[in-house]
Amino acid sequence: MNDTIKVALAGNPNVGKSTLFNSLTGMKQHTGNWAGKTVGFAEGKFAADDYEVVLTDLPGIYSLNCHSPEEEVAREHIESGRADVTVCVCDALSLERNLILVSQIREITSRVVICVNLIDEAEKKGASVNGELLSELTGCPVVLTAARQKIGLRELKSAIIQMFEDNAPAEETKISPEIAKKCVKFQSDPWRRDRCIDKVLCGKVLAFPIMLLLLTGVFWLTLVASSHLSGWLGTGLEWVAAVIRDFVTPLLPGWLSSVICDGVIATVFRVVTVMLPPMAVFFPLFTLLEDLGYLPRVAFNLDRCFKCSGTCGKQSLTMLMGLGCNAAGVTGCRIIDSPRERLVAIITNSFMPCNGRLPLIIAAFGCLGLGAAGKTIGLLLAFVAAVVLTFGVSKLLSVTVLKGELSSFTLELPPYRTPQVGQVLIRSLLDRTVFVLGRAVSAAAPAGVLIWLSMNIEISGRSIYTHLTTFLDPVGRLAGMDGVLILAFLFALPAAELMLPLAMAGINNGDFLSEISDVSGAFAEAGWSGVTVVCIIIFMMFHFPCATTLMTIKKETGSLRWTILSALLPTIIGYGLCVVVNFFSRMFF
Repeated sequence: MNDTIKVALAGNPNVGKSTLFNSLTGMKQHTGNWAGKTVGFAEGKFAADDYEVVLTDLPGIYSLNCHSPEEEVAREHIESGRADVTVCVCDALSLERNLILVSQIREITSRVVICVNLIDEAEKKGASVNGELLSELTGCPVVLTAARQKIGLRELKSAIIQMFEDNAPAEETKISPEIAKKCVKFQSDPWRRDRCIDKVLCGKVLAFPIMLLLLTGVFWLTLVASSHLSGWLGTGLEWVAAVIRDFVTPLLPGWLSSVICDGVIATVFRVVTVMLPPMAVFFPLFTLLEDLGYLPRVAFNLDRCFKCSGTCGKQSLTMLMGLGCNAAGVTGCRIIDSPRERLVAIITNSFMPCNGRLPLIIAAFGCLGLGAAGKTIGLLLAFVAAVVLTFGVSKLLSVTVLKGELSSFTLELPPYRTPQVGQVLIRSLLDRTVFVLGRAVSAAAPAGVLIWLSMNIEISGRSIYTHLTTFLDPVGRLAGMDGVLILAFLFALPAAELMLPLAMAGINNGDFLSEISDVSGAFAEAGWSGVTVVCIIIFMMFHFPCATTLMTIKKETGSLRWTILSALLPTIIGYGLCVVVNFFSRMFF
């Protein structure tokens, strides 16, 4: 290849930039049917004729007159001139609004290609776009695309190359939003159906009941399906563990065989058994709601609550990101314009149970002897408690260390779209589930070695593990737990996914159970009561975030002070709640 063409993808939020990026480059950047998903920029490459095209997917912005960090990233990249060609991606149904940004970019660079995306959705809603007229009126090449179906990609590549090779300055043309009225024709109101649905899903009467009903359904399906999957998976992994033990034992010294089998293999298999089934069910269901376009409606409904808490509704979007991963939620706080409100959102993001903690919470609920309905209600109440505490702590911060005026924001409600079930399953199972599980397994192996060493190295006739759990036991007993559990939480700092498997491994000081998936049996053998399980659930919900999230907080805030506060706040609240539960349980039971 002779030359490299640097291309920037710019456009409003939720116009399909990331989907277009993936279709062109073959990469798998996560996309979502709601604004604010892209908070940094991704780079990919593709070949076109004799050129190598380096494509940069910028965060969505409505205007170059922006304030939030992710918008500034996009503006700086456009103004820097690093891109040889800028592709302005527009929504065929929102072209009038999108052309405002096109006009601003056109004032900076003449090398602009207009990509009118989502023409498939426009056609379904009775709209047609005259690309030739749009090109004539704007003075820019115009390509009509449907990125999901890979329609128009070849034409877009050709337009990029033509713009790069054309050294003549483009004709100066004033681009006005009014142009859209001449170029887009509607047979009927394209938003009528969406408005009718929104009257129900975002109405004052039914919005919150429907939210709770949908959440209850997701949790119920997750609990019922994962309970069966856990049993099957556990049985299979127990057989694999036995085969590995039989193979390794004759070949290696006893201590090394024990490190591998009782340390690494046992811990890794426990992590897989506890983590995989709930994630394999919850992630696809959550992604279906995301692909449908419901999550922005959740943010819209919660906006009033966040305003009462002294912050803006954009925090609800970052809170939903935190439900997947707290580190991603913290990074997502860049979409919040106000520095004060951004900091509030960062500090409180870990109150949402991430994908590393949620499966463990589900497994712990299984030890309470409740039926599917009881466990579903309990999980729903735990989630509601997390949201309420997010509101409460946000309000506390807003009236104390982070006082300030309340800002306003614009939230775009994207169109409802039929979820692409096949892509949802692939994206949620491979991109999310396998990624999270891989991270957990990579942390579980060294953690298994660490816990084995602590159990088998003795000081003064007692193992290091025993010394540590004995020292921490008073701290645990005060909160309805014990030293084994507190140490498991501390050992799980690298990855929250390790907490429950490490606690199971540490029961009876190294008596590793053969039943890898039998969480209830492990709890019973340890003598942990229902109160202990409740305290485990509470502390699992509210304690210090994992090391990755803490490092992300430090990077985003640039302050060790806010990082420490982000770790202490949930830990103090979670431990305090456990102490209260333990106190009242002793009084009345």
